[in-house]
Amino acid sequence: MKEHTGVSNREIDVGRTAAVFVLALAFVVPAGATNKKLSPDLAGLTANTATNVIVQYYVPPTLKQLYNIHQRGGTVKGALPLVKSLVVSMAAGQIKDLAADPDVAYISPDRKLSGHLNNSAPAVNAPYAWSLGLDGSNISVAVIDSGIGDKRTAGFTKSDVNKWNTGSSRIVYSQSFVNDGYRTLDAYGHGTHVAGIVAGNGFNSTGSQYTHTFKGMAPNANLVILRVLDGNGLGNDSGVIAAINTAILHKGKYNIRVINLSLGRPVFESYTLDPLCKAVEAAYKAGIVVVVAAGNEGRDNPASTNGYGTITAPGNDPYVITVGAMKSMGTPTRADDLIATYSSKGPTAIDHIVKPDIVAPGNRVIAVLSAPDATIATTYPQNVVPLSYYTSQGTNSSSMSYFTLSGTSMATPVVSGAVALLLQAQPKLTPDQVKARLMKTASKIFPTYSTFTDPTTGVTYTSQYDAFTIGAGYLDVQAALSSNEVSAGVAKSPAAQYDAATGSVYFVKDSGAMWGSSAMWGSSAVWGNNVFVGSQSAMWGSSAMWGSSSSQGFSAMWGSSAMWGNNTSSAESTNILVNGEN
Repeated sequence: MKEHTGVSNREIDVGRTAAVFVLALAFVVPAGATNKKLSPDLAGLTANTATNVIVQYYVPPTLKQLYNIHQRGGTVKGALPLVKSLVVSMAAGQIKDLAADPDVAYISPDRKLSGHLNNSAPAVNAPYAWSLGLDGSNISVAVIDSGIGDKRTAGFTKSDVNKWNTGSSRIVYSQSFVNDGYRTLDAYGHGTHVAGIVAGNGFNSTGSQYTHTFKGMAPNANLVILRVLDGNGLGNDSGVIAAINTAILHKGKYNIRVINLSLGRPVFESYTLDPLCKAVEAAYKAGIVVVVAAGNEGRDNPASTNGYGTITAPGNDPYVITVGAMKSMGTPTRADDLIATYSSKGPTAIDHIVKPDIVAPGNRVIAVLSAPDATIATTYPQNVVPLSYYTSQGTNSSSMSYFTLSGTSMATPVVSGAVALLLQAQPKLTPDQVKARLMKTASKIFPTYSTFTDPTTGVTYTSQYDAFTIGAGYLDVQAALSSNEVSAGVAKSPAAQYDAATGSVYFVKDSGAMWGSSAMWGSSAVWGNNVFVGSQSAMWGSSAMWGSSSSQGFSAMWGSSAMWGNNTSSAESTNILVNGEN
């Protein structure tokens, strides 16, 4: 089994230089337009208030500009030659007079800065939970992955996964199911990154010298580390099943409420027969929320399905929460976010389950690096975060603390951390209620479609924002915490059915599931109007990319055999690492 991960070969802040240049141009105003030269937040200061300001000039300041400041009673505290500016301490009453100087372009306060969070948490409104004092305390998340920590040592000192500013670990239990001598330490580098997204507290990027803070979703949650992937990121069903069993056995002792599975493999049979799916269902029945990656095969088109039908196991199981990946586009707001074209799409092979259930940020996510010599770090050294990205020191040396990865593997722990926050706030919620709450409250505002052109291959991929691509929508932690609705029944992901006569796809009514029982939990309330592309009753009309117009696509999507073919007997995934997208 191979984990779902991808790596980017460019950093997410491409274009920052251009943006700064444009911003600098905006400051240039004609001489004499004094009011336009003053920042609005300088208004209201009393005349004698001493204020530190940044004074920008049209040309690099000389002794002439220094003299003009001195004449007005100001003190020059420093120079900022990069932006043709001086840092000045001056009485507020003299600032307006200084702005009348024709050499001055703009004056603004020397504003205090705090670290900006990595884009994943703000995009799903996690800071709202933190403002309520929710941080995952006393909730344990089982990360079934490649282990955690530096493979050469016993772990970290004062790291992001320890208790704040101490050497005391938040790992309450660990066990390895890989016999390679590394115990639960991370020889691959993936599990540490995943754990950081779930529960990293940002210790190694917090302070006055840092411009960005890389903080996980539930920064005080406990971790249960169950290592099932070796130094090459490979494992097998039996190891994962044994790890899931261990999590169930220790649920009560450590309050394990969530299992994170950022891994998978192809679907070979119905989920009702697959032992891996049975294992995740056992955890679900034990009261554990199981969160699984959808897979990174959304660009695959060997069966003329344009990436549809590529959800991997155990994400094909209807009782788990299956997560697709969004691109944060380098900004903390989700307004500009788009689906990652590599994110696997439903319906699932054989059973035609509507998946994924939800999407979350997964592209170019920055989180904890296990060790500089971990397999991923040495294979993709360009993904080690340069210190200049998050420190004020300006050096481009490689960070020893953080790494960038892309994939549904990264989106999955975002949801797992969100579940920990929700369960801390409302500990009596069942796995069904958690899943239903997250799906119904997910943001359903998307474009109709988006495109991405791979700069390496030149191939353009088009994504439609339907239920098989974005599920019930974009994770919204604030909306989930603000909701008081508690569902009744089973939050089983529904199956889809294709009607060849009409060329449309429909939900299959399931009397045992909650979705059709009331308007509150009906299909349109949970999946939104984006589901109804063909008509108000069909999930998708005859315009489906894999519809009746493509006999090959139809056969592959709605046939009774696995789309993956009969020539793959190995339980290990052949999934290829996917580069991050712009």
